[in-house]
Amino acid sequence: MSKATRTGTQPPASHVADRHELIRVQGARENNLKDVNVEIPKRRLTVFTGVSGSGKSSLVFGTIAAESQRMINETYSAFVQGFMPTLSRPEVDVLEGLTTAIIVDQERMGANPRSTVGTATDANAMLRILFSRLGQPHIGSPNAYSFNVPSVKATGAITVERGVGRTKTEKATFHRLGGMCPRCEGMGSVNDIDLTQLYDDSKSLNEGALTIPGYSMEGWYGRIFRGCGYFDPDKPIRRYTKKELHDLLYREPTKIKVEGINLTYAGLIPQIQKSFLAKDVDSLQPHIRAFVERAVTFTTCPECDGTRLSKEARSSKIEGKSIADVCAMQINDLAGWVRNLDEPSVAPLLTGLQNLLDSFVEIGLGYLSLDRPAGTLSGGEAQRTKMIRHLGSSLTDVTYVFDEPTIGLHPHDIQRMNDLLLRLRDKGNTVLVVEHKPETIAIGDHVVDLGPGAGTAGGEVVFEGTVDGLRASGTLTGRHLDDRAVLKQSVRTPAGVLEVRGAGTHNLRDVDVDIPLGVLVVITGVAGSGKSSLIHGSVSGRDGVVTVDQTAIRGSRRSNPATYTGLLDPIRKAFAKANGVKPALFSPNSEGACPTCNGAGVIYTDLGMMAGVATTCEECEGKRFQASVLEYRFGGRDISEVLAMPVTEAEAFFGAGDARTPAAHAILDRLADVGLGYLTLGQPLTTLSGGERQRLKLATHMAEKGGVYVLDEPTTGLHLADVEQLLGLLDRLVDAGKSVVVIEHHQAVMAHADWLIDLGPGAGHDGGRVVFEGTPADLVAARSTLTGEHLAAYVGG
Repeated sequence: MSKATRTGTQPPASHVADRHELIRVQGARENNLKDVNVEIPKRRLTVFTGVSGSGKSSLVFGTIAAESQRMINETYSAFVQGFMPTLSRPEVDVLEGLTTAIIVDQERMGANPRSTVGTATDANAMLRILFSRLGQPHIGSPNAYSFNVPSVKATGAITVERGVGRTKTEKATFHRLGGMCPRCEGMGSVNDIDLTQLYDDSKSLNEGALTIPGYSMEGWYGRIFRGCGYFDPDKPIRRYTKKELHDLLYREPTKIKVEGINLTYAGLIPQIQKSFLAKDVDSLQPHIRAFVERAVTFTTCPECDGTRLSKEARSSKIEGKSIADVCAMQINDLAGWVRNLDEPSVAPLLTGLQNLLDSFVEIGLGYLSLDRPAGTLSGGEAQRTKMIRHLGSSLTDVTYVFDEPTIGLHPHDIQRMNDLLLRLRDKGNTVLVVEHKPETIAIGDHVVDLGPGAGTAGGEVVFEGTVDGLRASGTLTGRHLDDRAVLKQSVRTPAGVLEVRGAGTHNLRDVDVDIPLGVLVVITGVAGSGKSSLIHGSVSGRDGVVTVDQTAIRGSRRSNPATYTGLLDPIRKAFAKANGVKPALFSPNSEGACPTCNGAGVIYTDLGMMAGVATTCEECEGKRFQASVLEYRFGGRDISEVLAMPVTEAEAFFGAGDARTPAAHAILDRLADVGLGYLTLGQPLTTLSGGERQRLKLATHMAEKGGVYVLDEPTTGLHLADVEQLLGLLDRLVDAGKSVVVIEHHQAVMAHADWLIDLGPGAGHDGGRVVFEGTPADLVAARSTLTGEHLAAYVGG
């Protein structure tokens, strides 16, 4: 038997395959990028920095990750591609060295009310199998423990073969046990609809009796109601017979023929339940959500007590606990319960479940429970929940793309997140992170800084290299990287207090606290300590309280800062008044739209399963308006020129001279106040970064009348330099006589506060108490809490 030996002392020549160590991007022009060229090392952790709106997401998500996903999609057959979202090729000349990209972003986890933390992470699926094997009494298959599977019973005739050519018909009963509570249909809550909010019974349908959003007699609903024949549309509803009222309100979907067209008629209640109540209320459009909150009362299901499960599923137990009990447990407690189960017959299942639950604890989400609705998770919690499935993955040479993974994390938890990112890298993966926090920038092997400014003033690579090189580079990020806040020398005196007594929302333990008014109050504490529960459960909703939460603003390509903030209304009216025509002419979504592109500015060509092509409309040259509309001028400008103005230019334009419009100027002032002076009024919302959307929402809410402003993590998506501007804005609000309450983890905001309320000491059932009330200086001097220790380290105290 021969043995291969290496001769000589020369190292082996590198393999040709080892030369592909870089991801090369040349000529990237997506959104505001200006022919960006960059080389990103593989199997390293690269951090992308820069002010909000500088082009970080356009480079990382819009170019690198998008092209990787597009190329993977193209490996499927044309038939399969027809069912997948079509992705167009990014605006870039060369992209080399791409690997499979896995995107872990801040998108909320679906608004389906049936989705919970357990169903979204497969923990529920494992528990259902576990209970179907070990639960006593045994009630059936895993479906018997699922709140999404109803029980089904059927009776009928079946044909049984009795030898060759002989059959016999027998009566048979079929029963499948599901875990869904029959009363609430697995939702955990039942609803009661106030009929007086659906219609005005003194009017007939033709007189506009229906008060449900979208239900107009002028469209299809009118044709269906008039043609169904179940009731008289000219008779006032209060004079309807019992049968007519039942058909109007409760009739199940029924096929009808109206004017020769086959249609489906359904009563108002089934329609509302299908179109409005089957979705998470928070995901509905504002006017529909307002209607639902006005017309529908939600109460905990009395039959299942909110567990969503049938009594059979709740009766089957392991060591005294039902599946409803274990799903309601805090995950770090559930991990301990599973660890104590010793059953060799399901050992592999227990190991997989144990690893999954340990990942929750490791990533800092041990305070959640599996029955927590997925739609109630914050952006940071949703991102970390999605991250769990990748922690134990055996994949290597994958590109992981993270969008601000430290969002919603207390300084105490950031080190844990950094360790997870480094572990993914050490398994041989390329990790790309868009980040603003100095603690995470510091662990990068490679840094790409974009800028120098935001919007049209950005889109260039201003630095590429190591973290030490960034510090010495003199770029905006480099200059602010070692910024440390200074504690206030003097704090404002409160003008009164907002009393909170006996707060018990979620994990709060009968909390009594006085929130000072007329000052800047910051609520702190580790993730899951009860900050949002205290503020949203006991402060938001009171008269005079304006709340700016973390929900992302939604908008299509037709939405822009002018439409979202309501700025377009005074502009249209000013144009209409100056020219003696209708305001509708000055909207690209209404009568003034270019007829060729319908006001979109581009023509979309659908190419089937290939990516569609968008070309600038030749008729309006991308201006979105009819030529006749552009002849009308106001202050020497047409409407398309006004929508192409940056906020700062528009602020001067509408602030003085012939074009002076106070209503428009007030909105533009607020946009400039939050640091969005560079945005053009007509820029599509789909092209804005997360930080820009956050500030746009803040500018809109500042217009609301109220004495107390509640802001939930307003530094989300903000660069270190932008945080200074935000603090200036908060000061101006307080100096104007407002009270400002901020839920925040950023130490610069804590140091700037007049009063701190720290919750803790831990998360979940280890939190829910006020552990400190006082000034930042007192907290730093005491160092009695985790927040105090980190704030003291940050300010050098």
